[in-house]
Amino acid sequence: MRLIEAHEPIGSIRLVDQLHQRGYSIKGRTVRLLLSELDANGFTEKIPGQGRRLTEKGQSELRHGHVNGRLEQVRERIAVLTGQVTYDPLEDTGELVTSAIDLPRSMVEDAFNMLTTVESLPIGPVPVAIEENPNENQSEDIVRLFFPSSITLDGVLLSRGINSQLQVAGIVEYHPDPAPEQFAHEGTIKSDHGGAILRYTDAVSGEGSTVDIADLLIEAKRPSIRPLLDGEDSGLFIVDNREFPLIRYEEAFDLAAATRAHLGGVIDLRKPRENGPFPCGQPGWNFASLTYGAIGELAISLLAGEGYSESWTTLQGLKERSAFRPVATVLAHKDW
Repeated sequence: MRLIEAHEPIGSIRLVDQLHQRGYSIKGRTVRLLLSELDANGFTEKIPGQGRRLTEKGQSELRHGHVNGRLEQVRERIAVLTGQVTYDPLEDTGELVTSAIDLPRSMVEDAFNMLTTVESLPIGPVPVAIEENPNENQSEDIVRLFFPSSITLDGVLLSRGINSQLQVAGIVEYHPDPAPEQFAHEGTIKSDHGGAILRYTDAVSGEGSTVDIADLLIEAKRPSIRPLLDGEDSGLFIVDNREFPLIRYEEAFDLAAATRAHLGGVIDLRKPRENGPFPCGQPGWNFASLTYGAIGELAISLLAGEGYSESWTTLQGLKERSAFRPVATVLAHKDW
């Protein structure tokens, strides 16, 4: 129903394609049956020769629908996308999960200038992919920017048999120096982590949530990235935290560091006996903690917070790594 609303009127063939782009494995016959059911319930209606659109009843259901259904949608979406990641950070190839934001073409160059400054920070690189006028029904000239999402890392771990469990999403205080003086005693902060996560300032469990927590934090304007661009020595980033079996620590460490090196962001890995930052206390003795602030959530936080767009999602779908290029390269060639 969300896809129908975004692209209406839309036929079943395009709807299947949109679902596939977002990581759902579903056949055309199944979609047609679901559309017939929506018609029968009065949620959609046919427009001859064009496809379906939502009725007023459908729009109301989409806004105020059953909580359990929306809860399962969030859980299933994360699980499906995680399971379909083929990205290999050691080869820097394969499909990864993306975040996406739509910008008016007139604002793209300014946005890229700002993102180039982000890329100069330790959290770089900033890989970006571009799609022009993604929605056929939009009258405005729109450019969609894609960035790697943090869920990519969970897919990377899962593909190696490392089952990570997302614990919370939250806001952390970030410092670009990998070992700022006040935290120099923390022996596990590495120079290849993209900087230092000093502490959590907010932590929200996704358990029982009917919306993506990262989206909520961005809408609430909790991140604060602009100070870093203005030369200050700290900012507030969106991250998520997961735990994984301690016996796979070294392998997970290498995979996380390689993912960060190619896709950007900041990571923090901790064993249970080490000091934080932990969002909700130390993990159990058999588990390690991994916090990741990805470029996708960071870039959208910045662009949305600066007023460039109100149309974005932190869980867009899958995209091949080969579609992404460094933001400075795209800016130099003005490929939009």
